[in-house]
Amino acid sequence: MEYINNPTKTSVKDAVSIKSVAFFDFDGTITDRDSFIDFIIFYHGKFSAYVGLLRLFPILLAYKLKLIPNWRAKEIVLTHFFQGEPIEKFQQYCDQYAWERIPQITRVGALQAIQKHHELGNDIYLVSASLENWLSAWCNRKGLKLIGSRLETKEGRVTGKLVGKNCYGPEKVVRIRQEVTLHKYQDIYCYGDSSGDRELLQLADHAYYRPFR
Repeated sequence: MEYINNPTKTSVKDAVSIKSVAFFDFDGTITDRDSFIDFIIFYHGKFSAYVGLLRLFPILLAYKLKLIPNWRAKEIVLTHFFQGEPIEKFQQYCDQYAWERIPQITRVGALQAIQKHHELGNDIYLVSASLENWLSAWCNRKGLKLIGSRLETKEGRVTGKLVGKNCYGPEKVVRIRQEVTLHKYQDIYCYGDSSGDRELLQLADHAYYRPFR
């Protein structure tokens, strides 16, 4: 496995003509911040978001101290902020966030790398622990296939629970192997920025850790 810090100046430019595949993490890799908290602020406004996060501080601290798992902390936060919200309203905000806010927090280098993979004819996937709800419209706009965490709804309303596992850490590779036929590709490129991307980067022929900073 090859670790590279600047994909715009190395092997992406020199890739062979046989189709390859690229997997991009989203939060912190493509964006300059965590979209989960950013979306909560977008949805509720700064005051309500910060008050809610303050109330949830014991849960967030427990997660930082690794006393509760990532998925459990996420479900608690989702439940606090969104339980009972009509899915139509929630999805409208998600689509609005994708169109209005995500372009403001994306890294220029990440967009350039995505464009280079498009020019080479490679398949490109976004693999994220964030919810598919607010990533799907942006991915469609950029021509990316999406693998992300999925939100549960019941009777047309958000429950705050996840459908299946949080798409984080080893689960990223599990989901990739479920949805992508890897052996048909000449090369696998992976881009990540955190410990939650360790297994993703280990999957790669060409691994890029924090390449756009």
